[in-house]
Amino acid sequence: MNAARRPNILFVLADQLRAISVPVYGRGGARMPNLERMAAEGVVFTQALSTCPLCTPYRAMLLTGRHPQTTGHVVNFVQTRHDEISVADAFNRAGYRTGWVGKWHLGVGHFPVPHLQGPEYIPQGRDRLGFEYFRAYNYRTEYFNGWVGLDDWNAERWEGYETDGLLKYAFEFLDRSDTRPFCLFVSPHQPHQSDRRPTVPEAYYARAPEDAWLPPNVAERDRPRARAMLRDYHAMAAAVDDMLGALLRRLEASSRGRDTLVVFTSDHGATGGGHGYDPWCKKQPYEEAIRVPLVARWTGRLRAGGACDALVTPVDLFPTLCGLAGAPAPRSVEGLDLSRAWRGEPGGPSQDAVLTMDFSAHPDFAVAEDDPRRKPHYEPWRGARTPRHHFIRWLSGREALYDLEADPWQRNNLAAEPPCATLRRAMEERLQSLLARRGDCLQSGAAYADWFDARRRIVRNAFGPLPPPESPPDGSRFS
Repeated sequence: MNAARRPNILFVLADQLRAISVPVYGRGGARMPNLERMAAEGVVFTQALSTCPLCTPYRAMLLTGRHPQTTGHVVNFVQTRHDEISVADAFNRAGYRTGWVGKWHLGVGHFPVPHLQGPEYIPQGRDRLGFEYFRAYNYRTEYFNGWVGLDDWNAERWEGYETDGLLKYAFEFLDRSDTRPFCLFVSPHQPHQSDRRPTVPEAYYARAPEDAWLPPNVAERDRPRARAMLRDYHAMAAAVDDMLGALLRRLEASSRGRDTLVVFTSDHGATGGGHGYDPWCKKQPYEEAIRVPLVARWTGRLRAGGACDALVTPVDLFPTLCGLAGAPAPRSVEGLDLSRAWRGEPGGPSQDAVLTMDFSAHPDFAVAEDDPRRKPHYEPWRGARTPRHHFIRWLSGREALYDLEADPWQRNNLAAEPPCATLRRAMEERLQSLLARRGDCLQSGAAYADWFDARRRIVRNAFGPLPPPESPPDGSRFS
């Protein structure tokens, strides 16, 4: 593709927003008219998955196109290696200007006390993985008047609510006079829970029903707590939708709307009280946690009102963006370029099963299952997910097999049913094949402790020790 015809890219990454809560995917609950409009003008992906439903692992997969077993991002709050080649590196090389605004969560930040007041500065250089414009924080749930890092060790507060405050920086990037195409990621933290109240301006509660519809996998005893959670959750989703609308209007006002590929997705979902879990719980092998919204609009290039049923995982997004933009992806990428499927063209790469996973009994620590820091009900697991079935094995040895077409709420475990024995064996074989490809085995979270040094830098992966964490990237991987 000629550089002059390459699209701009605006990638909006919400946090913890599950597909089931988005009206585009069914009954929903959140009021998101801007996303609905974008879906009508673009493509809705029905099988977009967060294959490791936790913030840092997802974000590393998105930005590197590589699995946690390779990057070492198996828990939160670890320092990304400098030699990882990112989507920003690829688009910089292709003549784009690149930017990141909002939540980063690919560094250590204030950990182990992530709720400390004040900025969490991500230093310039490889800690920012090649993004030229960077207005970010590592992890905060301070949604009002929070901090972003600037350059030269400076930081400043945004004014008001986060989804409004971050727009200042997104607009600053979009409004710059520069003839290069752009690739901008905007990452608000909502709808992540917060210990601070309120979590959203009061006006948004008018767009969040108190009697939200609940699926049948939420037990009667859990429904009051689930509905209370969903009121906050859907109100924050409405704020994210307003942010999306403001970004779309800014593009259209500048006449760049037709030349911009806009992508909206989320890093993972939440159970919402399903299956007996805390409503805010993620890290679970259920559709509420792993199935995420993914909508893409590129006027005249992607079919308006279309749907794509291809399995799409986080590692596929980097090479697919490169494929759509005609930008070379590095050989380090492990995902698939699904750009032909996104355009509705036959014959492109596809996958009939993907690996799903969780590594530790705590989201932030590589700990054993009897460690006092473990989270209740958290247990490492691996799964093989096809468009119709999901086979899961937990560390304890228990198994589950679900027919997602006949049983979308995953209430009927078929793993021990005699008529499903052949299917179970086939899914087990798929799981073992996927694990072998990643050099993985299902083991205790404590087994990953030596993947990190005392500064939580990644020093090894599933294939063995790695070079020093500050090693520069190998540019020859683009050749």
